[in-house]
Amino acid sequence: MSTVSAAPLAPAASAILPNAPVPGLGGSRRVAAALARVRGGARLTFDEGLTLFWEATVLEAGAAADAVRRRKHPVDRVTYQVDRNINYTNVCIYRCAFCAFYRPAGDAEGYVLPFEEIGRKVEETIALGGTGILLQGGIHAELPFSFYEEMLSFLREKYPQVHRHAFSAPEIHFLAKKEKTTIADVLARLQKAGLQSVPGGGAEILEDEVRKRIWALTKAPTLKWAEVHREAHRLGMPTTATMMFGVGETHEQRLQHFDVVRRVQDASLADGVESFTAFIPWTFQEENTAMDGTVETAGGTDYLRTLAIARLYLDNVPHVQGSWLTQGAKIGSVAMSFGADDLGSIMIEENVVAAAGSHNKMGEEAMLALIRDAGFTPVKRGTVYERCQEACCRDLPAL
Repeated sequence: MSTVSAAPLAPAASAILPNAPVPGLGGSRRVAAALARVRGGARLTFDEGLTLFWEATVLEAGAAADAVRRRKHPVDRVTYQVDRNINYTNVCIYRCAFCAFYRPAGDAEGYVLPFEEIGRKVEETIALGGTGILLQGGIHAELPFSFYEEMLSFLREKYPQVHRHAFSAPEIHFLAKKEKTTIADVLARLQKAGLQSVPGGGAEILEDEVRKRIWALTKAPTLKWAEVHREAHRLGMPTTATMMFGVGETHEQRLQHFDVVRRVQDASLADGVESFTAFIPWTFQEENTAMDGTVETAGGTDYLRTLAIARLYLDNVPHVQGSWLTQGAKIGSVAMSFGADDLGSIMIEENVVAAAGSHNKMGEEAMLALIRDAGFTPVKRGTVYERCQEACCRDLPAL
């Protein structure tokens, strides 16, 4: 396997874990030089990315990101999806400090959905015009590998018109450990059973000092998250890359996360295999979590700055998704002028972020209006954009 080396380790975060500091007031020659290069099609260096975090205003970063987004996607349209997040279990052996969704084994509120209930949720999704499901859950130590294979086969056989986007890197990494096999073997078996693409969940911040502090290191170190996506790409499965930020990380650590994603994408593209379809950043929601009140969470301005710099740094990832779910519709609208060419799903059902206090809702009509009011044409897409030609995605508009 090709390993993915990170940039040099960043300085340790402040003991009080404040949010990353506000940058300067503009006029930086270093910022002007970096933005001129990236507008001209050059790749940002790690140091230039840090300069943008430290010295660029949010409007400077946003304007440059919008220019890059329009170069990559010259037609004034923004894509969206109608799908559903189905969490087949909330039982988890891990105790991530940022998670309000999990329940330990034996907890009265713990559950595993029967296939019949999963099927009912899929049927509701189809009735609402949905084309895909995102299927993932806690790391349930007692579920056999056959459970995952049978669940995928059930969905493929009964609902071939629905795309199966399933299982985050921590779930796949755990199955490999439990089965005493490789990540590649787990993915191949799941693909044979019906897996079509892999979501980017479990990334949080791809820097292991941060992962250790927020209790996410054990479930999947950075290199294991990267390995899952590289192996999925080799098997011909597209994946997404995500980022949950605002957990007390530094700007260097955010940029290290971008760098891991860019390096994985470089390697997959060089091999001529599948790759990341999109980068999806969102902000940590603290309610009901062990971290509630322990960090200064990221607000709208910080979200937009980070989104913009992500678009500038990830020159090899075709799409960047705006987060109305954690930031609300107003910031979601602004995100379309800060590098986002996609607003994700209306999310018929979402439980994980909702458990941490985010209760934003969006129907399809509201999504269409939001995109049109921002000056763009809405286009409904499939889970992996134009990359799936199976029954689930064949009849969607051409991108």
